[in-house]
Amino acid sequence: MPHIKRVLATGATAVAAAALLQAPAQSAVVPEHAIITCQSASFYANYNSSYGPTGLVRTLSYGDKVGHTRGAHPVYNGWAATFDFGPNDWGYVRYECIGGYGSW
Repeated sequence: MPHIKRVLATGATAVAAAALLQAPAQSAVVPEHAIITCQSASFYANYNSSYGPTGLVRTLSYGDKVGHTRGAHPVYNGWAATFDFGPNDWGYVRYECIGGYGSW
């Protein structure tokens, strides 16, 4: 009997590990092409639910190419997870400053 329990436990562990390894690949969403529609938009490294955006990275200008997939990438209190295609990094920008989806 101990051998059967060990095999079942090992099998369950393997299934759980496989599920964890597959989760990120399935949840990854390529950012939809968009542009900055405001004259200037602050681009922050992170968003803290207690304090708001943190770690100013740079200021983006009108027409800068960014990515955000509506309904897939998070928006916290008006701050949208955004990919800056210039330096190729993620950050947060005001949601109302993103538009022109599919324009490039």
